[in-house]
Amino acid sequence: MISINTNSAASAASYNLNKTNVNLQRSLNRLSSGFRINSSFDDAGGLAVSMKLSASIRRTEATATGVSNAISYLETQDGVLKLAGNVLTRMAELATLAQDVTKSTDDLANYDLEYQTLIDQLDSFADEKFNAIDLVANTTLSVVTSEDGTQTYDLGGGTGGTPVDLDGVITSTLTGGLLTSTGAAATAQGFITTAITELGLMRATNGADQSRLTFAGDLLAVNKTNLEAANSRIIDVDVAAESTQLARFNILQQSGTAMLAQANQSSQSILRLLV
Repeated sequence: MISINTNSAASAASYNLNKTNVNLQRSLNRLSSGFRINSSFDDAGGLAVSMKLSASIRRTEATATGVSNAISYLETQDGVLKLAGNVLTRMAELATLAQDVTKSTDDLANYDLEYQTLIDQLDSFADEKFNAIDLVANTTLSVVTSEDGTQTYDLGGGTGGTPVDLDGVITSTLTGGLLTSTGAAATAQGFITTAITELGLMRATNGADQSRLTFAGDLLAVNKTNLEAANSRIIDVDVAAESTQLARFNILQQSGTAMLAQANQSSQSILRLLV
């Protein structure tokens, strides 16, 4: 049947051309953005999964930052403890010198003067802070080590551990020490030995905390990499495959445009039947 009211061929060609144009624009959008999914229409299920993975990635980054800050806190804390150890070493030396029976009363007074000054220095160490948080003054800190917040680690040897307490463990035992006599110096030497032992334990605990958090940070870095890879497989565009699709749609657009023009021209032949 020959009809002049309806050009089915032109309608079909127009429909196919419109579909091709939509696909072409979608392909261009994917290649220009780098994402396979640019709207929920592209892949509703994939978009939902990607959103959850993206949130996990951001939480992992934030958790890793918190762990790194905690390690910085511990490094600063260990620096203070190291200096406290140097002070205690000097105090032990003074106590040994004060036990020399050849030293006069004035010598002992001089030793004791420095000894008391060093105790004051230890007191000042106990007041050190890191971003307004006590460094060595019995502060319990719990560090989040997993992106979902379910895993934490308490500084000071883990859950149930003892926080570093320079003031309580060291200065309180040394305050009563004097170097005014050989006997008093011997007693002070015992205090210092105990304090050095306690300080060694605190530094060992600090090192254990740093080791634990370093591994936690490594795990977060690995998890972040794996989450990014998983998210990339869902949302990122395959440039090679999409470029092939773009070339295909370009050809279809050109041929569709030509066929639409051909279909519109075909109705002109009907006029010949009317002449």
